[in-house]
Amino acid sequence: MRALTSNRSYAALAVLQAGDAVACAIPIAPIEKAFDDVGLAPELRPIIPVVKAASAIGLISVYRFPWLARLTTFMLTVYFVLAVGSHIRARDWSPGLIAASSFLALFSAMTVQGPSDRR
Repeated sequence: MRALTSNRSYAALAVLQAGDAVACAIPIAPIEKAFDDVGLAPELRPIIPVVKAASAIGLISVYRFPWLARLTTFMLTVYFVLAVGSHIRARDWSPGLIAASSFLALFSAMTVQGPSDRR
């Protein structure tokens, strides 16, 4: 599973998380709807872009601090456990649940594997 340990995978996911942070900060309509669908309290919504931006920084740190990137994948696993749980609690069987479940599987596998030793 070289793709899971590749520094390029970490970098690509960092770009994805950074873009998602921007989309959550604006917020664009589909994200606002997703927050409404799972019942995320309005006062918690400003925290989400901060968490996503921090995760982008943690993922891109793979080049200098692989241990921090691995910690970040662990924390993203926790985040997506909460996201999947929120979808299930709200009985929201939308594609958002599939996406959250997929990211949960991805980040948990990356946590187990850890980044490669190559720089």
